[in-house]
Amino acid sequence: MPQLSITTIATDTPMGAQAYQRQVTSRAAEALAATGEVWSVHEHTVRSLRSSLPGDRRLPLGRLARASASTRAAVGRLLYRGDDVSHRMTLELPPSPHADVATLHDVVAWRFPDESGPVAAAAEELRRSAAVICVSAFTAAEAQELLGIKDPHVVPNGVDPRYFDAAPLAPALLQGLGLDGPYVLHAGGAARRKNLRALAEAWPLIRRERPGLRLALAGPEHPERTALFDGQPGVHLLGRLPDELMPGLVAASAVVAVPSLYEGFGLPVLEAMAANVPVVAANTSSLPEVASGHAILTEPDAAAIAAGIIDATSGDSALSGLVTGGRAHAAQYTWERSAAGHARIWNAVR
Repeated sequence: MPQLSITTIATDTPMGAQAYQRQVTSRAAEALAATGEVWSVHEHTVRSLRSSLPGDRRLPLGRLARASASTRAAVGRLLYRGDDVSHRMTLELPPSPHADVATLHDVVAWRFPDESGPVAAAAEELRRSAAVICVSAFTAAEAQELLGIKDPHVVPNGVDPRYFDAAPLAPALLQGLGLDGPYVLHAGGAARRKNLRALAEAWPLIRRERPGLRLALAGPEHPERTALFDGQPGVHLLGRLPDELMPGLVAASAVVAVPSLYEGFGLPVLEAMAANVPVVAANTSSLPEVASGHAILTEPDAAAIAAGIIDATSGDSALSGLVTGGRAHAAQYTWERSAAGHARIWNAVR
């Protein structure tokens, strides 16, 4: 019986990458069984030497990220003993001496100096992997151009089923968040590539045309986000909200804004579509690919973003067609379909 291990790193601040890990891992055994093969699937969670988070492996993760390729390979020989296929879902983990599969969500670490830098040996390890899984055709092209990876596999993410036709948050919950009227939602981080500066510059233009509209910003506290929107009328910094609130928060919004300069996939676009909410997204990176004609795409500058959000909140009858088409489009992106794509690759490399 072939053995697959799926290995992740413990974190106390789960984001989109962790949702991917959870969704694919939980479906791995079933997806492999559907191929007609019986596999032994093992899940491992690595934590740092002093971490109190749950996990079944410990490694000096900081030192390992800076280590040479040979040192990381030696650690991998110990970590993945007994595997036929090893899927490491984050590049901080060392490569496997067996069929090494790695997920590449984006090349942000190489492109943007204000974010965490790349693992020193990551590019070399990816070029040697049995398979590199990219979440979009855009990321696959970036991997080829920037990292020299040959023939990466494209397996898109799925949408959490809770977003499909989600019920809006109850009025009392919305009022508790300060949202007692229609609002634009931006959910995610505040790194520079998220382009919040342009959204902040767009907001006065939007409020001039839509004085009753609010802007809800959900995501981990970040000084740059706070500084950009400080004192702006109608802006609500919600901080990091419980995961169970997010589908309802999206569903209750008037429009979801994704003004990013760079996204490896852009899951908020599809989550909004699944919840029957119009999307205004920048015409950059993977966003046109993921939106596929079902969002209002704009240039990533303040004037264009403002115009897009004003259009999306106009009540124009054409918006209903955009929303209906978006809902049908999002339905194609299921985690079952994503897991099946992973299973085909695991089978192919063993």
